[in-house]
Amino acid sequence: MSSREPGLVFRIHGMDCADEIGLLKGEVGPRAGGAENLSFDLINGKMTILRPSLAEPPEAIAQAVARTGMQAEVWDSRATETPATNLWQRRGRAVLTATSGLLTAAGFVLHASLTGSIAAALGVEGSDHQLSLAVKLLYGLGALTGGWFVFPKAWLALRRLRPDMNLLMTIAVLGAVIIGEWFEASTVAFLFGLSLVLEAWSVARARRAVEALLKLAPDTVRLPAPEGSETQVPAESVPVGTVFLVKPGDRVPLDGDVVRGASEVNQAPITGESVPVAKSPGTPVFAGTINGSGALEVKSTKLAGETTLAHIIRMVGEAQSRRAPSEQWVEKFARYYTPIVMAVALATLVIPPVLLGQPWPRWIYSSLVFLVIGCPCALVISTPVSIVAALAAAARQGILIKGGVHVEAPARLRAIAFDKTGTLTEGHPSVADVISLNGGTEAQVLRIASSIESQSDHPLARAIISYARERGVTPAAAVNFRSLEGRGAVATVEGLEYWLGSHRYLEERGMETPEDHSRIEMLSAAGKSVVTVGDERRPLGLITLADAVRPHVPRTIRQLREQGIERTIMLTGDNRPTAEAIGRATGVDEICSELLPEDKVAAVERLVNQYRVVAMVGDGINDAPAMGRATLGIAMGAAGSDAAIEAADIALMSDDLSKLPWLVSHSRRTLGIIRQNVGLSLAVKAVFVALTLLGHASLWAAITADMGVSLLVIFNALRLLGSGRAPELGYPER
Repeated sequence: MSSREPGLVFRIHGMDCADEIGLLKGEVGPRAGGAENLSFDLINGKMTILRPSLAEPPEAIAQAVARTGMQAEVWDSRATETPATNLWQRRGRAVLTATSGLLTAAGFVLHASLTGSIAAALGVEGSDHQLSLAVKLLYGLGALTGGWFVFPKAWLALRRLRPDMNLLMTIAVLGAVIIGEWFEASTVAFLFGLSLVLEAWSVARARRAVEALLKLAPDTVRLPAPEGSETQVPAESVPVGTVFLVKPGDRVPLDGDVVRGASEVNQAPITGESVPVAKSPGTPVFAGTINGSGALEVKSTKLAGETTLAHIIRMVGEAQSRRAPSEQWVEKFARYYTPIVMAVALATLVIPPVLLGQPWPRWIYSSLVFLVIGCPCALVISTPVSIVAALAAAARQGILIKGGVHVEAPARLRAIAFDKTGTLTEGHPSVADVISLNGGTEAQVLRIASSIESQSDHPLARAIISYARERGVTPAAAVNFRSLEGRGAVATVEGLEYWLGSHRYLEERGMETPEDHSRIEMLSAAGKSVVTVGDERRPLGLITLADAVRPHVPRTIRQLREQGIERTIMLTGDNRPTAEAIGRATGVDEICSELLPEDKVAAVERLVNQYRVVAMVGDGINDAPAMGRATLGIAMGAAGSDAAIEAADIALMSDDLSKLPWLVSHSRRTLGIIRQNVGLSLAVKAVFVALTLLGHASLWAAITADMGVSLLVIFNALRLLGSGRAPELGYPER
């Protein structure tokens, strides 16, 4: 959805599961230009009409939502928080369910006291005529309050001839009342209502894990004012390029680059890194991160609504509209399963009495038990809760997964292709070696080079100056600086003229010996850039620079191989010697060099044809087409280009490849939990079907078992929220 064609967004109160999304599609779709014109965000409780011009007025949409038993209000896109809700909207379902439980318990106690027998109250002995009017009233009110939110949805399902679990429960409750099983009717309504409350709670817990992100970025920004004072303005009013202040202990309000000051910033809310990251002029900071002990002046690079944090919140919310394969399978299964259950229940009701002369009361009751145990509630919630929990857990690790459909893909990966620069490597040159020649010393070579390079803004110059600073070498003043385009530079340092340049420039000066030539060629073949330094008489030394391999990459590649990834491939546009040097250092299985963007796409296509499930990891604009062609596109989120992040299915917000093995394990764990939940749900139903046919099952026992399974699958799914932390960047190699 483009910003030029904004959708109409509604807050939906009571939308807590996929079943309710189905109800809304059926009821609201015809009034919104078709179900395909609707988009749902289960985590944030939002419904979006993608093209409002095709829809009826908002009032008509709200009325259609109300007919489903839910409530809708237009979402204010300018608000920083969700619209306020009244007590009934927030607690109504829980209050009615608790009331149903109390009324059922009161009816049971009264019935037991009047008959003098708990067994009679349970229906083991006694019959309808033993129930007083007061007991029936308590049970009836218990059933009514327990099914208050269920009955309207059941009526909709019946009217649209699309049976669902709400209709199954309603028929079971009404059937129990008709045959005089008031206790059963009230108990079924209460327990089913309780299972829905628990389902809503489980989704809300995962929702809160994501909504907490909304509170990370401050609403106001400190701006410097004349005479050392400051003013505070709303964050949304600050344009790009504004310099703002971040005091010690403050949260950063906007994305930007540090222009003055130094500090350590806790980036865990965005990148998942638990160790604070040093910040100095020129380094980026993210909205929502926490400043350490130093004051910073930051130049904003993004508007409040376009920060990395805002991007994460948006994408996690939108993720729910892209369902995982297991969710799609369960939804399709439930669509056919529910009518089959109703047909079996009808056959159970009719066939034994009509064809076999069996007593009607027993088989009426058995058919109701079939309806209850056939309810697909636990089955339907077995996957959405798992997916929501998996998305939230990954977000807390600094891994942004853009939809449930991409949660399962890492578990099936067989090959991974990596871009080189900025992905396997740091993405910027750093000094690898300082080699002295002809009587010079390393300190002298570094001092001269840093002095000359202090006049340049070239990436190699910045790397040399940074390396010198780390080694405690202070540059001297350089005068008479002259840049030699494409070759090097000359300057006077402490009264003597020195030069610095490429291998070609050394050859031009006629100072190269055969030994120097061989050494430089060998260093170049290892993928290093060589800078020569000398005076008017001779070369004094060599400085080699390379785009360093990220320190955690070799171990990450080994871990992926141990997890069963069959092939790791590096794709790069660099020359063959450089690519081979990096490939050897990282341990990848295959190296493809000197590739254009279209060549990377072709390489990924070859991998997909061979291995089927393939990931492409990259950070640049030229990686976006290959990411789009791969089964799974993974972007380096912190330093990656916007095009790569948009094309990717998953973003690593800390640029930490060591989280890839965690992602694979997390995906496999999610799939395992989904399979456990589905298997448990179906197994319990199979057991109760057998018990029903043998005449050993009751309505309340069936709904208790179903609710118990619902609880088990919910808590099993929520275990994903406690997934262990991914390893942090920068651990030592072993």
